Amino acid sequence: MTLNDGDVRDVLHRATDHLVGPPGLLDEVRRGGRRRVVRRRTVLAAVCAAVVAVPVGGLQLAGDGGTAQVASRLLDGPTRGDLAGDDGYLRQVREAWQRRLEQDGHQLRGEPHVVWAGRTPAGPAAYIAQRTVHNPIVGSDGDRVIAMAAFVEPTADGPRVTTREQVTDAGTDGISQAALLGPQRDVLLVLDAGQPVEFSPELRYLPDGKVNRSFRRVAFRDGAAVLAVPPQRTKITVALSRTPVSRENMVHIINDGPILFPGGADRPRPPQVRHTLPGAEQVWVGDPSAKEVSAPAEALAEYIDSAGVHTSDGSPLLWVYGATPDGRLLLVETIQYDDDPARVIALLAPRYLNFRAVASTVVDWKAPLPVRLRLPDNQGVLVAAEGSALSYRVGGGTWQDAGRNAALLPADATDVRVTDVNGTVTTVLLTR
Repeated sequence: MTLNDGDVRDVLHRATDHLVGPPGLLDEVRRGGRRRVVRRRTVLAAVCAAVVAVPVGGLQLAGDGGTAQVASRLLDGPTRGDLAGDDGYLRQVREAWQRRLEQDGHQLRGEPHVVWAGRTPAGPAAYIAQRTVHNPIVGSDGDRVIAMAAFVEPTADGPRVTTREQVTDAGTDGISQAALLGPQRDVLLVLDAGQPVEFSPELRYLPDGKVNRSFRRVAFRDGAAVLAVPPQRTKITVALSRTPVSRENMVHIINDGPILFPGGADRPRPPQVRHTLPGAEQVWVGDPSAKEVSAPAEALAEYIDSAGVHTSDGSPLLWVYGATPDGRLLLVETIQYDDDPARVIALLAPRYLNFRAVASTVVDWKAPLPVRLRLPDNQGVLVAAEGSALSYRVGGGTWQDAGRNAALLPADATDVRVTDVNGTVTTVLLTR
């Protein structure tokens, strides 16, 4: 199976959450390597060419051996869903599958098996699978390919086979279990893989910038669940996860790639901006900017959408490293999803201890002073304006130079003067 650019991007966005990979990563992925989920804050590596598909109706795949038995349980069980007895529709599904195989030049063995077929508000849909001629080992874990499978969605021209996936004997972790249906992508079909699944229709934010999602248990019936969701035409707001809700348990939606990357086009790569403030060397070991230090995921857990998939709008990702007056490490980091405003989060840590998020704010990159964030315990006010000279004053006092780009001002600072690269001067009042 050869991945095209759209397939690669689909894998990449799942592997890197809202981050954008470094230059050359696309070529790296094309060269191969087994798919693995690369979590946020880890080194991005080659992701995989082998994609694993979902078993339905409580099927548990064997981890080793028994390949024929696994294939039989998936491919020879009864068709489920309220269209399981509709021979006319099942014939259309098999014919659409056969046309897709002929277009792609793939040869499989035996007859295709419709695993699930049912009615949805978008029209009839299905999930189909067929054994492979051979069972090659993919990757270093010894997983064997046993079949190909795909969702079949309704269109004006009849059933259409979506992206086909390789089915292996590796199990259900990290595989596609859902598909968006309908012209507005407002119907979500979720297959029953025998494990509880939680569903959230949209992403919201609390006033302090923390992620706010409400999850509810998916009620499966006869092998699947059909959910009404907000239109998912321009971004993915829904989230699915096996329990407990986490990045590791996220349930993938097979056809979210064209929504996240319309027309297969690349999303803008956000510039990464890092600044180390004067005095940081007193508490940091080495230069954190040079090491590209980021906060541990657990420290940002309340600000991360753990079960969602997102892209970036291309706005900057800012990191600031410093030291507070009381000697703690200061780390400021940015999170930005889709077309939502960026959020900067300030984290503090006593030396050699763990970081803890203490404050956050929304960024306005078009403002003269995009970032102004007051730290707790009178530890100062973090301000940032890329390329600009910064100064501050207390009350009606004299202006004090604060350097360029970013600064940690005294807690009693009342005004900031920003001089941009064009020489335009703006005075910003700091509120408490």
